[in-house]
Amino acid sequence: MTEEQKARYARHLVLKDIGEAGQEKLLNSSVLIIGTGGLGSPVAMYLAAAGVGTLGLADADTVDFSNLQRQIIHQTKDVGKEKTESAKETIQEINPDVKVNTYPFFVDESNIQDIIADYDFVIDATDNFEAKFLINDACVLAEKPFCHGGILRLAGQIMTYVPGQGACYRCMFKDPPPEGAVPNGKQAGVLGAVAGTIGTLQAVEAIKYLVGCGQLLTGRLLSYDALKMEFRTVTLPKDTSKCPVCGKHKTIHNFVKSDK
Repeated sequence: MTEEQKARYARHLVLKDIGEAGQEKLLNSSVLIIGTGGLGSPVAMYLAAAGVGTLGLADADTVDFSNLQRQIIHQTKDVGKEKTESAKETIQEINPDVKVNTYPFFVDESNIQDIIADYDFVIDATDNFEAKFLINDACVLAEKPFCHGGILRLAGQIMTYVPGQGACYRCMFKDPPPEGAVPNGKQAGVLGAVAGTIGTLQAVEAIKYLVGCGQLLTGRLLSYDALKMEFRTVTLPKDTSKCPVCGKHKTIHNFVKSDK
């Protein structure tokens, strides 16, 4: 590391769980963040500050005034700008050492496997069930670790999947709920600081995985109730027999590959 990097990451270097060896791992690691909104904002900012060498940002949206209450990586001046570009500019202001790849389009079955292939860890920072199931299935099939996060109103949840270590998202929820059965953030609202709490925890999980320290939320779901200020962890048993993507008799095997 350069002298500037030693100064920048000084508080990491004195941590016995990270140290110089762990910081080198972060500098040589890559994380893909799918969604640069309420969850993706704190994830991206903390991973950039931590010195993760390469960050991928995937989001098809542009910045709207209604985003600014919780999506702290964007500013008023960014309204109308592509979220990936706005987030990239903020990251480069935080830490110019970080390489940022942007994907300003929808991640779907035709491209997700190509995109995640280049990254060590994936963050699910999306706000809809279709995307969450897509990310889970693609990561399980590609044996790619990822961290799921979800928020609504004044509550949130988080879990981490590592190949061979516990349940995946479909072990917990077999299929997306019927359309309209669960309100989205636009309909029900989201407290901005709750997004910050869950997104920050996702960043912690990514750092722990990349460095190789601590105990991850594999096989466990952490839920957060901001009104009661309570955290609760429940065990998630792997559905070895019935899970359609990671079970013995899986029915999901692949996606349509893109032509790139």
